[in-house]
Amino acid sequence: MEHEPVLLDDQARTIVDRTIGEVCSYRGWLIHTQNVRTNHVHLLVSAVDKPEMVLNSVKSWCTRRLREAGLRAPGQRVWSRHGSTLYVWTEEQLARYWSYVVDGQGERPPP
Repeated sequence: MEHEPVLLDDQARTIVDRTIGEVCSYRGWLIHTQNVRTNHVHLLVSAVDKPEMVLNSVKSWCTRRLREAGLRAPGQRVWSRHGSTLYVWTEEQLARYWSYVVDGQGERPPP
C-alpha cells in the first residue's frame, strides 16, 4: 500500500452506501447487492459499461461526497489503486457472487 489504510466510520459508510445508489440510479445500472464495510466495498451491479468504468465512477463520486461532508481532506487518498472487477456471465455466477457479498463477509454491518 502507498498510504495508511482508510477506515470508514458509520457516517462515511452511510454516505458511500447512499452515493453508490445515486450513481447507479443516474447511470441506469442495476444494483443486485452492495456491502459497504469499514475497510472495503463490495458492489454487484449490472451495467452496459465496463466494470472498470463502473468502479472508477463509483469511487470518484464517493470520494467527492466524503470530501463535501468534511470526512476526507482534499488530496487525501480514500481508495486503493484499482480494485477487483469481474464479469458475471451466468445466473449461477450471479448467485455465487451475491452470496459472497451478502454472506461471505462476516456479520454485515448496518448501512
